[in-house]
Amino acid sequence: MSDSKEFTLKFWGTRGSIPCPGPSTVKYGGNTTCFEFTCGGKRIIIDAGTGIRLLGKKIMLEEGNLLDADLFFTHTHMDHIQGLPFFAPLYNPNSNVRMNAGHLVEDNYDLQGIIGTMLMKDPVFPVPSALIEKACEFNDYDCGKVFELDGGSVIKTAPLNHPNGACGYRIEFAGKVVAICTDTEHFEGRIDDNVVELAKDADVMVYDAAYTDDEYPNFKGWGHSTWQEAIKVAEAANVSQTFLFHHDPSHDDDRMDEIAKAAAEVRSSVRPAVEGEVIKL
Repeated sequence: MSDSKEFTLKFWGTRGSIPCPGPSTVKYGGNTTCFEFTCGGKRIIIDAGTGIRLLGKKIMLEEGNLLDADLFFTHTHMDHIQGLPFFAPLYNPNSNVRMNAGHLVEDNYDLQGIIGTMLMKDPVFPVPSALIEKACEFNDYDCGKVFELDGGSVIKTAPLNHPNGACGYRIEFAGKVVAICTDTEHFEGRIDDNVVELAKDADVMVYDAAYTDDEYPNFKGWGHSTWQEAIKVAEAANVSQTFLFHHDPSHDDDRMDEIAKAAAEVRSSVRPAVEGEVIKL
């Protein structure tokens, strides 16, 4: 992360709802949501699904388990936070991890309370949150806030259509833009203006495409979208490259290959996200 203009995105977890590792999901990945951004010399992480454990292992081996980063949550459903207790750098009291959530304030919840009383609390989990709190700062904000971070990155936020609320992110750095639009459900008959605004003229958009249009009626109201809707958003927002995300656990590699082929036939710049892949902007 020495190049002051380097802007990369790495997928540490691409799966939705529940991790599903195994021989049938090797190609696209079985870990749940985690993104890592490098913006010059700064690191931004979005979500702490099971994929964050592997990121923590990398930091432990290569960087002495010392982390200075901003961690943003789209929301706190289990598949987006379940890796947090296994994220090794948090147990180093000299780390400095600024955690942010924008979906809890309206319902009178707070991020530190969610982690300390629901996630890392007996009898659910035997390690208390007190062991990570020296390394963490907790910030609850109203979704819509704009963050101007050290190093020159700007993060814009907007609400997504998801049960219990969720927050989408637009990361701007060095003249490039990445939009994170997961977990979100499209509206029938119209495109979500919040999603289009997050993704407007983006170099990369990551969009919730858990289902196909044929599957979607069985899951209406669950808070997820389709690859066909991803293409509509990409066209409306003038997105250069789109990554389908939040792969449903029932979609094995063969099924994901079918989706990849079908999406590319409609818009060549659309394809599924692959766990472990690094996107250079």
